[in-house]
Amino acid sequence: MTGFSNITARQKSVLDFIIHYQQAHHIAPTVREIATHLGLQSPGSIHRVLNILKDQGYILAEPGKKRCWRPAEEVPGSGIPLVGSIAAGTPIEAIENIEEEMKVDPALFGCDRCFGLRVRGDSMTGANIADGDIAIVRPQQQVKNGEIAAVLVADLLTEATLKIVGRTKTALTLKSANPKYRSLIFRWKGRERVTIIGKYVGLIRRV
Repeated sequence: MTGFSNITARQKSVLDFIIHYQQAHHIAPTVREIATHLGLQSPGSIHRVLNILKDQGYILAEPGKKRCWRPAEEVPGSGIPLVGSIAAGTPIEAIENIEEEMKVDPALFGCDRCFGLRVRGDSMTGANIADGDIAIVRPQQQVKNGEIAAVLVADLLTEATLKIVGRTKTALTLKSANPKYRSLIFRWKGRERVTIIGKYVGLIRRV
């Protein structure tokens, strides 16, 4: 980011913290984490600063998310964060905290940024994704028909899981790559229960 002459020292300190936090953890900080960093008891006063930075084009907001404030420009990291487990069968909770920073360039997977999730289960073996593999996921909210995505399903799959996504005008299907697992079909408004976390772009298999 270039040029900070139009923001105050306090606003820049908030911006710097958001950038450094994103770079270190590959996720945005919460408002409370920003307030704690600045030594404030209440996060209420931070919202005005955040909105000013948003109006100035330095940060973006993703409504409805706890970690909604992130830099407007991509922040490069030193590798790919491994953020937990992803189910490929029986869902296992995907942990938000980073377990380790894998020394792998995201560019190898065609990404500016991406994250790794450890696979457990056999529902994606037909796509050569096995138990113990690390699925590499590029954060995005849409994928094309037939692509594999990390998804959440409200009131059903509350943990992240890998599925093949299919769409028609009236239905959204989440399919496993193993015939012993049934497809999940969501019609009409039921499709709103499905949240796509990101697109599967490759894997790391440790031996």
